[in-house]
Amino acid sequence: MTNLSKIPNHVAIIMDGNGRWAKERGFKRYIGHKLGIESVREIIGISKKIGIKYLTLYVFSKENWKRPKEEIKFLFNLLKKTLEEELERLKRNNIRVMVMGNVQELRDNVRNFLEKCTHETRNCNGMNVIIAFNYSGREEIIDAVNKILKEKKNINSEKEFSKYLYLKDIPEPDLLIRTSGEMRISNFMLWQIAYTELFFTKKLWPDFRKKDFLEAIEDFSRRERRFGGIEGI
Repeated sequence: MTNLSKIPNHVAIIMDGNGRWAKERGFKRYIGHKLGIESVREIIGISKKIGIKYLTLYVFSKENWKRPKEEIKFLFNLLKKTLEEELERLKRNNIRVMVMGNVQELRDNVRNFLEKCTHETRNCNGMNVIIAFNYSGREEIIDAVNKILKEKKNINSEKEFSKYLYLKDIPEPDLLIRTSGEMRISNFMLWQIAYTELFFTKKLWPDFRKKDFLEAIEDFSRRERRFGGIEGI
């Protein structure tokens, strides 16, 4: 029985392993990406059910531009097609869609549809799904510094600095999950995860489902988060 006594408020996921999943089975990489969408649907569903308020999904990083052009085109089309199919369901389930990343660099049709999704779900308050798309943690920090310099502000605290990040009102992740066995952060939310609990699993993303997610939540519930202090003090 999964212990759900301590539910994280914000879970972030590096969804890794779609390509390897496909390669291991002799399929084209795009098959792994398509099946990865099923994992996304299942994780969003169970997250809402158990009371997670923020779920951030690392969909496309700045580094992903190094991939073959055909794969990038497929990923963009898959994102748009999936959101088109899911938008009404998200609204019915009171789920707000937010986007984190440099969207100005995206093609007009992709950027416009992301803006449509965020606009149409802006009043939903049951759960927040944050899509990290064309995202770089280092670039986010540089952009924040440039905004501060432009405004000629004197920043005296981390809290003040955080207001210049892409999504200034979002709480920091309590738990970061990475699939596929890789044990690195890959330039994801570098400022925000200073005290985030990390969970790594060898499961490839298309195989990561409800049971695996609940195991990660249970592991989180057993941890004592001291934020540099001492337990009991």
